[in-house]
Amino acid sequence: MAIKYLKQGKTDADKAIDDAQVSEIVKSTLKAIEARGDEAVREFSEKFDNYTPKSFKLSPTEIDSLVKKVSPQDLEDIKFAQEQVRNFAQAQRDSMKDIEVETMPGVILGHKNIPVQSVGCYVPAGKFPMVASAHMSIVTASVAKVPRIIACTPPFKGEPNPAVIAAMHLGGAHEIYVIGGIQAVGAMALGTASIDSVDMLVGPGNAFVAEAKRQLFGRVGIDLFAGPTETMVIADDTVDAELCATDLLGQAEHGYNSPAVLVTNNQKLAEDTLLEIDRLLTILPTADTASVSWEEYGEVILCNNYDEMLDIANDIASEHVQVMTDRDDWFLENMHSYGALFLGPRTNVSNGDKVIGTNHTLPTKKAGKYTGGLWVGKFLKTHSYQKITTDEAAVKIGRYCSRLCMLESFVGHAEQANIRVRRYGGENVPYGQAAK
Repeated sequence: MAIKYLKQGKTDADKAIDDAQVSEIVKSTLKAIEARGDEAVREFSEKFDNYTPKSFKLSPTEIDSLVKKVSPQDLEDIKFAQEQVRNFAQAQRDSMKDIEVETMPGVILGHKNIPVQSVGCYVPAGKFPMVASAHMSIVTASVAKVPRIIACTPPFKGEPNPAVIAAMHLGGAHEIYVIGGIQAVGAMALGTASIDSVDMLVGPGNAFVAEAKRQLFGRVGIDLFAGPTETMVIADDTVDAELCATDLLGQAEHGYNSPAVLVTNNQKLAEDTLLEIDRLLTILPTADTASVSWEEYGEVILCNNYDEMLDIANDIASEHVQVMTDRDDWFLENMHSYGALFLGPRTNVSNGDKVIGTNHTLPTKKAGKYTGGLWVGKFLKTHSYQKITTDEAAVKIGRYCSRLCMLESFVGHAEQANIRVRRYGGENVPYGQAAK
């Protein structure tokens, strides 16, 4: 029996049309920001967010005032979540070592892990105030010891969201700007009269933010392609439809284009989940958003066996993959393309999104096939170095280098080696010839 799609979303052709429209809007917006700087940023902020303060950058006094608006319980919760993210990021950082080895007598090679010198962190807040995104980018950059961390977030209901600003401040942001969308990432990457440009952009966002990062890549570094959220539930008859439906809709509420996919080998579970989703959409307060995502991007895929489930999951390479089966560790061992795994019914994607400590900025649109998610290592550059400490080593390596350069007809390269063979070995190597 072939794999069945009990429900499918938009076709790839329809998605391509949507992507092309987004790309054109982003291209023209970035062009305007590059040409007109702060003036363009202000225009776009007025147009998209109806927000034009005297200064987009928050002063220390404004930050302090906003933090004081956050309740003690909310502040405690933010600090707890940041502690979990910081602890895991620090464990990751501790696993990355500078090395120096003597590969042969007199030849020393090494590498150093050096922080990116300035990063711009985008924290979404237009539709939902994404407090947790501040932890994921700013706290992790702080653990990496990035010297300059700036952060942008859009206004929420016309003003800075106190909880988001508190999370940015507590996380370690050195500069905080209330700017959203394309204009935020464009200003951080391209620079304006009031915002010095950064070396790298990080953080999730909607389709426009993700496309802006893609178009800016090369001018600056980016963490990864992290667009609208995606979720997949891999389940068998060890769990029920309510659990599957809840986990699917929990991510579908992010936006109107958030794919949510059930992959199962149990037809009853598949059919029951479809019915349960219909029921939950009658009571979910965010159903106006989640229902559109489910209608246009939701899928239910019925497979014959676990191997087919695995193949489908690796091909889709979803951002979040919730595994609830009788062989969760088998999926952990064999999954190779995804953003993050959530193993077993006791955990869920929201844990990773908000508090457990792993990073929630993850690859989307099949980028999990070539990159993992944001982590402390993304803020570090591994740079190699070499030194030769003896005449003998300089001559030995020089001879090999000379001959290999001439093999490629690089005479000037060969002479870099030859001059060392002459000076440190006293050998008469004719100019422009390979050493013996």
